[in-house]
Amino acid sequence: MTGHETADVLVVGSGIAGLTAALAAAREGREVTVATKATRPADAASWWAQGGIAVARDRPERFKRDVLAASDGTADPDAVDVLVENADGAVRDVLVDTLGVEFDREAGADAFDYGREAAHSEDRILHVGAATGEHVHVPLLNHLDGRDGVEVVGDAAALELITREGRVHGAVVASDDGRVPMYANATVLATGGVGDLFPRSTNPRGATGDGVAMAALAGADVTDMEFVQFHPTAYDAGPDEEGFLVSEAVRGEGALLRNGDGERFMPGYHDDAELAPRDVVSRAVAAERDATGEVRLDVGALDFAGAFPGLAEKCADRGVDPDEGIPVAPAEHFLCGGVAVDDRGRTTLDRLYAVGECARTGVHGANRLASTSLLEGLVWGLRAGADAAEAAGSDGAPADPERVAPPDLLDRDPDLPSAFAREKFRRLRRVMGEHVGIERDPADLRRALDVLRRLKGEVDAYVRTRTSRSLYELRNATVTALLVTRQALANDESVGTHYVADDAEPAEPGPAADD
Repeated sequence: MTGHETADVLVVGSGIAGLTAALAAAREGREVTVATKATRPADAASWWAQGGIAVARDRPERFKRDVLAASDGTADPDAVDVLVENADGAVRDVLVDTLGVEFDREAGADAFDYGREAAHSEDRILHVGAATGEHVHVPLLNHLDGRDGVEVVGDAAALELITREGRVHGAVVASDDGRVPMYANATVLATGGVGDLFPRSTNPRGATGDGVAMAALAGADVTDMEFVQFHPTAYDAGPDEEGFLVSEAVRGEGALLRNGDGERFMPGYHDDAELAPRDVVSRAVAAERDATGEVRLDVGALDFAGAFPGLAEKCADRGVDPDEGIPVAPAEHFLCGGVAVDDRGRTTLDRLYAVGECARTGVHGANRLASTSLLEGLVWGLRAGADAAEAAGSDGAPADPERVAPPDLLDRDPDLPSAFAREKFRRLRRVMGEHVGIERDPADLRRALDVLRRLKGEVDAYVRTRTSRSLYELRNATVTALLVTRQALANDESVGTHYVADDAEPAEPGPAADD
C-alpha cells in the first residue's frame, strides 16, 4: 500500500461485530474496507467462541431479567432492551437466512437444540457443538470476501486514528507493504478485547486493547474498564502448554467442579452451584485452587467425547484423560467496559463507532451473561454499520491528506529491538496478574498504577522517535492497562467482576457435596 486509500466506511477488526458492521454498511451500497491484524480466522476472538449465541425465543422480558441479574443489577436497562428485542431478528437475518449456519437440532426433529448455560433461567443457547464461533465466523468472513464493495485487508494493524477538530477521518494502518493513511467518512472500531494484558487468557494472541487505547488517546469517553470478566474453567496449562477454554456448556450439561481433595465445592458458594454467575464461580475456583492445590472439572456424568468432540480432542492432545477430570483455572475472558457508545454504536467523537468487545454498550454492566457476546456483536454491528453507512453517504468523498493531515509517525531512530517489547509485555502481564486480577486490593492497585505509569513513560519515549507494530501494540496495552487500573481504584464497591478484597470477606465455602 502506498500514498493513501479511501473508503466510505473503514472497519478495524474482523470478529463477528466488525464483519456484521461491514455487511450492514455494504447492504446500504457503501464501499467498505475491513482492516484487521488477523491473518487467519482463528486470530479473531469470535472464532474461539465455544458455547453459542443466546436468543430471546420470543420471550425478551425473561431474557432481560437474566441479563440484569447476571450483571448484579448494573446493566443499562435501555441497552438490554435493544439486545433482547433485536436478538431473534438479527440471528435469523444474518446467521440463518444470509449465511445458512447449521445450528444443532434435536435428534429426529427439525427444532433447534437450545442449550443452557450459567445464570440463564431457560434453554435459549443456539450452538454448533462446542465450536459455535468457528461455524459462524468463517461463513461470515467468506460471505464478505466474495461481496462487491467490500475489501478485507489482512495482517494490517491500525496504529493511530486520523482526527481533526473532534471528528475521526479514518486511521493510519501498517502492513507488510508499509504504512498508509486510510481515509473514511465513518470509522468502526471492532478490535476485540484485552487478553494480552494478563498472564492467562482465553483470547487469541494480539488482544492488546488497540481500539480502546486509540479511542481514548483521540479523546473518546471510555468507561467501566474495571469490569474484566474471568472465565472459571480454562484448561490449567503448564508453562510450555497452550491453554484452551472449557466451555460453560459443559457445566450446563452436568459437569461438576471438584477441588484437590475431590470435594464438590460450588454448592457452598452459591445456590446455583456450577451454574452461578461467572464472577462467583471464578473466585470460588481461585480460592479452592489456593486452598487445595488444584480444581478439576468432573465430566463423568455426561458423554463428554460425544457431546464435545473438539474439547475431547484438545484434552487428548495434552495427554489429559477427561475421566480423571480436566484441570481448570480462571483466565481473563471478556472486557465488559470499553469505548462508551449509544444504541447505534456511536462514540463521543464524530463519525467514530465501536462495536463488540472494545465497546461499552451498557448491556453487560459489571458482569456478562454467558453467550451474549456474539449476540451483542451481531446486534450492535448491524445497527452501527447501518448508521455509519448513512453518515458516510451524507458527505461525498472522504477527506484526503491535503485537507486532513495524518498523524506524524516518526522513524528517526533504528528499529525497536523485539526483545524490548517482549520484556515490557512480560512486566505488564506480571503486574496485571498479581494486582489487577480476580480480587483487587486498593494498595495493590496503587502499586500497579505506579509501575504502569513508569512503563508508559518508557514506551512513550520510544514512540516519539520510532514506529513499529509491536511498539504500538505495547503502547495500546499499556494505555488500556492504566485505564483498567485507574477505574478499578476509583471504584471502592465490590460489584460483579470487580471484587475489592477490603470491601468484604471472601465467601466461606459450606459443606462439600458429593453429587
